[in-house]
Amino acid sequence: MFYINFLERKKLESKTYKDAGVDLIAAANIKEKIKNLTEKTLGTNVFLGPGGFGGVIEPYPDSEILLVSSTDSVGTKQKIAEVMDNHSKIGADIVNHCINDILPCGAKPLFFLDYIGISNFNSKTISEIVEGLSLSCKESNIALIGGETATLPGIYHGKDYDLVGFIVGTVKRDLLITPKKVSDNDILIALPSSGLHTNGYSFVRSIFEIDNNPSVLDDKVPGTNETLGEALIKPHKSYLDTFGENLNIINGLAHITGGSFNKNIPRVIPDELSVDLKLSTWTPPDLFRYIQESGKVTDQEMYKVFNMGVGMIAVVSENNASLLLERLEDSWVIGNVNKNKNNKKVNYLD
Repeated sequence: MFYINFLERKKLESKTYKDAGVDLIAAANIKEKIKNLTEKTLGTNVFLGPGGFGGVIEPYPDSEILLVSSTDSVGTKQKIAEVMDNHSKIGADIVNHCINDILPCGAKPLFFLDYIGISNFNSKTISEIVEGLSLSCKESNIALIGGETATLPGIYHGKDYDLVGFIVGTVKRDLLITPKKVSDNDILIALPSSGLHTNGYSFVRSIFEIDNNPSVLDDKVPGTNETLGEALIKPHKSYLDTFGENLNIINGLAHITGGSFNKNIPRVIPDELSVDLKLSTWTPPDLFRYIQESGKVTDQEMYKVFNMGVGMIAVVSENNASLLLERLEDSWVIGNVNKNKNNKKVNYLD
């Protein structure tokens, strides 16, 4: 069984995300300071500001339609694309990530913009990226209305680049999903991810020393027919079609991205509530076991960094749980909402 057992898995030489250069605690502290600064700019037309998955604004008084926006980057997943010389899927990563970040508000995407910062102009790389962006936008009926490509030698080096996406969608005022909809005893329903999605790549690169030993990407992931490179380059899955016709019965949606369960579930539930996650309800895919064993990573660190095979978690009432399970292929009950008794927003149960 692959689940957290803190007493049995204390490893003195285990790798951590901080060892790879990513300090989640420091990042959270900085983000809290940023949130406090940005909140000073918010007017009465802002329904949801920093802290949620998407920002929600009323374009004009009493508007029936609200605008929802979000922005993100693919992070260091582009380093894997760089080593494999395959940038065709990285566009789908950022489009789908941004789609999944406005879905928790109940929003459907409207238009998309991109930013590509690169060390030197490489037509092959840029063409593959933009082709991927265009294809993914078309598949999701999103207009790719503009972007910026900046050649910045000295900021980026070698083959480095950064890909950032900006998305705007809409939701009807009466269909807006907020934490206020979530209640005690609501059910958590999970949907599988397609892999790491776009988070944890700095950690993985450190564990396998990919930058210095790129041939490791050709190794098979034990228990699968995939190479490590093939598993890592899989695009971030979009849940737009999955939830599109079911948003009206959903009380909350948590996109399991950076910070995994501990960071993302609390974003969609009220302060007075917490959740129990039942780890025995699923077995994380073999890729995560391979990462854990290769880096001697503790269970606690794994569940703090990676999605562990869970891409999205829906919160629904007990009355709607069976209906949603019937409608969503490969979904399962992963836990439930309850009153916050121990000041822990996410409780892991065997």
